[in-house]
Amino acid sequence: MWLFSRKGPSGFSGRSTAEEVTQGIDGSGLTAIVTGASSGIGAETARVLALRGVHVVMAVRNMVAAKKVKEAIVKENPCARIDAMELDLSSMASVRKFASDFKSSSLPLNLLM
Repeated sequence: MWLFSRKGPSGFSGRSTAEEVTQGIDGSGLTAIVTGASSGIGAETARVLALRGVHVVMAVRNMVAAKKVKEAIVKENPCARIDAMELDLSSMASVRKFASDFKSSSLPLNLLM
């Protein structure tokens, strides 16, 4: 386990948090699509990106869960720019609809996670 706590050349280790790694980064002007953002690491990724000013598009299967995550992010960060769009990666029809809807939004795409 010592490997995970030893800091590498970047100054971070396996125990570093997303907030620590992104400290001081200004993501305003960027747009990110985060898949699986209704729970787990996807939700945490969406939260930290929004905290850094990134416009986050949560791409999720479960819109009810996404709404709860979005509300929690906005409660913590009222200035957060965050949207939820339905996407089921196991369905090509859903992928096509998501892509079409995102393209129609005229948002740039800077990050895809």
